[in-house]
Amino acid sequence: MNFIKRAGLTLVAKKGRTALLVLVTTAIMLFVLAGLLIRNAANTATATAKANVGATLTLSQNRAAAFKTMRSSSQSGSKPTLTQTPVKLSLAKQIARIQHVASYAVTVTTSANASGFDAITTRGTTGGFGGRGPATTSGDITISGVTSTASATAFNQKTASITQGRGLTKADANSHNVVIESELAKQNSLSVGDTIKLKATTGSKATTTLTIVGIYKAKSTSTGMPGESDPANTVYTGYGLANQVKGSKYVNTADNVTFTVSAPSQVAAVKKAAKQLINTSKYSITSDDQNYQLVKSSMATVSGFANKIVWLVAIAGTIILALIVILMIRERRHEIGVLLALGEARWKIIGQFLTELFVVLLVGIGLAAAGGKVVGDQLAQQVVATQTTQSATTGQFGRPGGPSGQGKQLPGGGQQTAKTNQAAKQTKLATHVTVQALALLFALGLGIILVAILIAAAGILRLQPKNVLIE
Repeated sequence: MNFIKRAGLTLVAKKGRTALLVLVTTAIMLFVLAGLLIRNAANTATATAKANVGATLTLSQNRAAAFKTMRSSSQSGSKPTLTQTPVKLSLAKQIARIQHVASYAVTVTTSANASGFDAITTRGTTGGFGGRGPATTSGDITISGVTSTASATAFNQKTASITQGRGLTKADANSHNVVIESELAKQNSLSVGDTIKLKATTGSKATTTLTIVGIYKAKSTSTGMPGESDPANTVYTGYGLANQVKGSKYVNTADNVTFTVSAPSQVAAVKKAAKQLINTSKYSITSDDQNYQLVKSSMATVSGFANKIVWLVAIAGTIILALIVILMIRERRHEIGVLLALGEARWKIIGQFLTELFVVLLVGIGLAAAGGKVVGDQLAQQVVATQTTQSATTGQFGRPGGPSGQGKQLPGGGQQTAKTNQAAKQTKLATHVTVQALALLFALGLGIILVAILIAAAGILRLQPKNVLIE
């Protein structure tokens, strides 16, 4: 009788044993597949983060060098003064032409006094109201000059959003358009299309009339810290107008310029090229690919965990199937002896065992494919939840700074935590059963049963028909 046909008859006749083999094989294949899916999902998430999370370079004044110069002047008897060196936009445009620089955003910050309307006042700060102490030149309205509201930190990190009208675009760079906070708008009964006046606190102290084109809602609230104005007093304008309020010497400059690098892997190369264009005694350029690095680090751990699952389950599965096959041989010694006595070739008997296990493997892979995504998703989210919690803890407490206010460019602290939260969102894995994963699963499964069959073959080759039949 053909050994393949004989294998089929055996599987049907021994339903209990076949069911047990299918159950064990399915469990092994299920966890191996889950490990493969998690690894693939982690690799996909890393690739997606590399393409979408992005990285940035920030060009700003070299404050370390400025403070060094200030200390040198104080030692010579002069009154210590920190010299401000704004970034020239012409320099920013040169850097923007470097390969892999996708775009750049300009930031200019200044202040002015509300004219004809009231700023939000906050009790408990220095000076009693408005967050200003006596003898200060700071205005009660904070002006954040940007290339566009979409590129501003608060809007980019979703701590502020446009609720009425529109945000600012590149076309508003030198316009008199403004976006104000909803609480400031409510207090003064302002709406889109109305105008407000701001009076500069320096220079000629000129008054500028602005047209409200949008109203935004800020999620953060006043911290009540001395010297800080309420976040609702922050208005967004084009950077050109912000420079105009600061003074004529600030035309075509910026406090800092942020460059978006299209490929995070090229950050170092872009930074090196940018340094060749700037005077490092005046300016500094710093890289920030923290979002990508957080995702990459988290996914590397997840991928490593998935590989361990695959190898541990594969090894354990090989041992388990080998033990089951050994028990099958002991149980079927008489059957094997009869077949040998009838002249059946030993390789055909081994082929029968292989065929039985191969059929069981196919059924196990089919059942594992049906449930692999569910198990993979559950395991993946458990691992990712642990990793992102650890990353968030590191982001919040790993460096000094603490929570920062809305729109603040403070190191560490709140800005770092916001990046950690953004990276955590990027690491929500979704596993997908692919042909490639099933092919790899089949190859691993075939390897497992071949190892088990080799062990079985060693036992079959040692059997002697006479001895078996006598027993």
